Amino acid sequence: MSAASRGATPRRAQRRPPLAPGSIVVRLRALLRDPLSYVRRLGESREKVLWLRLPGGGFYVLQDLDVIDEVLVKRHRSFVKDSYTHRLREFLGNGLLTAEGPPWRRQRRLIQPAFHRKRIQGYADEMSGLAEAMVEGWGDSEVRDVHGDLMALTLELVAKSLFGADVTKSTAAVGVAIDLVMQRHAGIMLPLWLPTPLNRRVRSSIDEVTTLIDGIIRERRRGTVDAESERSDLLSLLLAARDEDGGRMDDRQLRDECITLFLAGHETTALTLSYALFLLAQRPDLQEALASEVDAVAGDRPAGFADVPALAGFERVIKESMRLYPPAWSIGRRAIEEVELGGYRLPKGGEVAIFIWALHRDPDHFPDPEAFRPERWTPELERTLPRHAYMPFGGGPRICIGSAFANIEAVLVLAAIVRRYRFRLAQPPRLRLKASITLRPRDGVRLRLKAR
Repeated sequence: MSAASRGATPRRAQRRPPLAPGSIVVRLRALLRDPLSYVRRLGESREKVLWLRLPGGGFYVLQDLDVIDEVLVKRHRSFVKDSYTHRLREFLGNGLLTAEGPPWRRQRRLIQPAFHRKRIQGYADEMSGLAEAMVEGWGDSEVRDVHGDLMALTLELVAKSLFGADVTKSTAAVGVAIDLVMQRHAGIMLPLWLPTPLNRRVRSSIDEVTTLIDGIIRERRRGTVDAESERSDLLSLLLAARDEDGGRMDDRQLRDECITLFLAGHETTALTLSYALFLLAQRPDLQEALASEVDAVAGDRPAGFADVPALAGFERVIKESMRLYPPAWSIGRRAIEEVELGGYRLPKGGEVAIFIWALHRDPDHFPDPEAFRPERWTPELERTLPRHAYMPFGGGPRICIGSAFANIEAVLVLAAIVRRYRFRLAQPPRLRLKASITLRPRDGVRLRLKAR
């Protein structure tokens, strides 16, 4: 245990950890051109903490699991989200992803019941039904960009889970807005008030989404209490939620939470499924094993909520896909007071980065780390794996609130695909990736389908 974690003054703490290799220009170019390879190389240094100096400042790269635990768990109240994440407020407002302190804790308590297992069970039939409808529209021997299909599917799923009614055509604007925000966060961000072509498109799209969701909330507010009580969608639960003082969310907070849930529920699950299909396309043996598994569990009917615990092979595939291609590939924090981390002094205002992409490729925890091996996910591995060695949903109190929802959705959608089609890659076996807020495939995921 470090001196700081025992409450002692870190008298021997050094001012700054080792400097990341290369000049400022080399580091900046590496982060802009190929950040994934660069952070992997940093991880291979085996340093607990590195100082990554950049033009105008820099940040501390945390690579030791105990140091990461200090930030995410033991001393989490000494940190807030980093400035990169806070820039998402221009789109998400003060939703659960960007809120801090007491407002975040209040929102977390209000939203948590909407993600209890019994609530998720109510959404599972919709998940299966929409997934079956998607694959019904696919054709034998067809080549498809399944990433595009899955983005459309998860957008529809989160829209129906949030609002209940079929508002897919209207909420397509949310998907467009998310795409634009991802583009904006993928490189050097100019202030949003500058009238660049991308900034103008982002502002227009954000205005459209705000108008859309505000309108839905106003319509729902005008509904009767009895009508609201009969609905089980997430918006109705959020409208009815009360804190310990009896307070409810106002319209602006509801809108911010709806947009945040769109981003988290739409983007990340589509990416998880896209990468799972990309990896399975290179393992026909696993496709057959999964098809046999779902046939044995569900027979001729679509897989449902009650079947998920028996679909262990699917869960292993999802876990391994998220290890190799974590949709949320990095985590950032900013210190709100001076702290000691790994024997180094982190000043107030200092920013830290945790690169999940590199952690998930640590050979000490995942032998042959580049290999797609779902079979590695044995009960023994999960029991002995150190905390934070695997964290596709983050860690600590701010771990993703919708992780159970996302896992069940991913299993049910993947089951619907595998039972209907065999598939192989219709593109090179090496993905070109875009590291923005999330980790996206630059060219989609193209598969050649063969009906079973």
